[in-house]
Amino acid sequence: MLYIGVDLGTSAVKLLLMDEKGEIRKIVSKEYPLYFPHPGWSEQNPEDWFLKTVEGIKELTAECEKSKVAGISFGGQMHGLVALDGEDRVIRPAILWNDGRTGEETDYLNEVIGKDKLSEHTANIAFAGFTAPKILWMKKHEPENFAKIRKIMLPKDFLAYKLSGVFCTDVSDASGMLLLDVKNRCWSKEMLDICGISEKQLPKLYESFQAVGTLRPEIAEELGLSGQVKVIAGAGDNAAAAVGTGTVGEGMCNISLGTSGTVFISSKSFGVDENNALHSFAHADGNYHLMGCMLSAASCNKWWNEDILKTKDFAAEQAQITRLGENNVFYLPYLMGERSPHNNPDARAMFIGMSMDTTREDMTQAVLEGVAFALRDSLEVAKSLGIRIERTKICGGGAKSPLWKKMIANIMNLKVDVIESEEGPALGGAMLAAVGCGEYPDVETIAEKLVKVVDTVEPEDELVAKYEEKYQKFKKIYPAVKELY
Repeated sequence: MLYIGVDLGTSAVKLLLMDEKGEIRKIVSKEYPLYFPHPGWSEQNPEDWFLKTVEGIKELTAECEKSKVAGISFGGQMHGLVALDGEDRVIRPAILWNDGRTGEETDYLNEVIGKDKLSEHTANIAFAGFTAPKILWMKKHEPENFAKIRKIMLPKDFLAYKLSGVFCTDVSDASGMLLLDVKNRCWSKEMLDICGISEKQLPKLYESFQAVGTLRPEIAEELGLSGQVKVIAGAGDNAAAAVGTGTVGEGMCNISLGTSGTVFISSKSFGVDENNALHSFAHADGNYHLMGCMLSAASCNKWWNEDILKTKDFAAEQAQITRLGENNVFYLPYLMGERSPHNNPDARAMFIGMSMDTTREDMTQAVLEGVAFALRDSLEVAKSLGIRIERTKICGGGAKSPLWKKMIANIMNLKVDVIESEEGPALGGAMLAAVGCGEYPDVETIAEKLVKVVDTVEPEDELVAKYEEKYQKFKKIYPAVKELY
């Protein structure tokens, strides 16, 4: 049988067709616009997602035996607020995960409601990108739109709703809304009251690997697929990427170098760090995970190369970098503010340490190292909880750089396992579809069968020592400049 994984990203939807043995038959990508109507705002039109997804599925399945397509599932950008009215029309553009407009609402939740209360209700504190502050923003600034809301959903769940007609979400993605009682995998009545919404306005909760329904007849006809094709709940992009890299079960780690960057640690037990510097979320395998998320990772490298250096040849820019661990230039990677561990939407990127002999290569190296240092900040929080990680998988666009992988291995002092297929959330979505259709009994089994490590980047003692010294300096920069933001 064949399974479709849909990765609803920030710049494009990526669709992947996988067979029951895990072989990837085809990959299609369709871009759509991103809007910045005001400084710090970030929005998209949900209808663009659906239009491009339908186009993508048609192209993806054009040459396959369509009767063998059994299921569709998702990995999607998290936290976005999609609001529909009573006639299922999109009320306003979706407010995305990297939108920074909710500073006042985030402060209200953390300081007036209180971080302790939030953590008690949801296992997390408020971050500007989360969904609950966006609901409060809409309530205050767009009361007419707020009054129209009949359905609140996350980006990938808009696709599931349009495809199946089922108003649903999964517990991993819902964990990032600040509306879910993560420990008990149910909506938090207290948080709904705080936001002024009812459970009727929220989708039914599923595990990521559960079927929510089948394709609506008219959609099946348009796509040329069977009406029996199952739609599986899917997961937030990081949880789906973790499935795709086999980061499931107890004590596994995955680092993602995508638009955002994450350190993702899977666990069979629920846990929260005392400062809530890491997100404590439900995982797509039915268990839990801790996650440190930085808002700008590979996007820092893209910005530096394309907008500043005016080049798209990233490899050429990295080719001349040879003096690892010896760079005196540092870069803070906070282009869009920062989440873990600083929780500061006003933080901004900066270079420090340049001199007359600083080169273009030094600056490029600093960008790559700055992202790795910031990811290590989250790893240090995990270590403070007694979690011991010796190795990690890696995925995302940045993971295609051998140099960046080497930096990650030595800055974090971890063995970095490179897997055969670095297709992230799209692959994870296809794997969840296979589990939801009964091809495999559970997520851990399919991960064990399909995910293959093909290379390991080992840390080098001398380089680890050099980078340890540099990291200790990096750690001091943010506290020193924080008051300037």
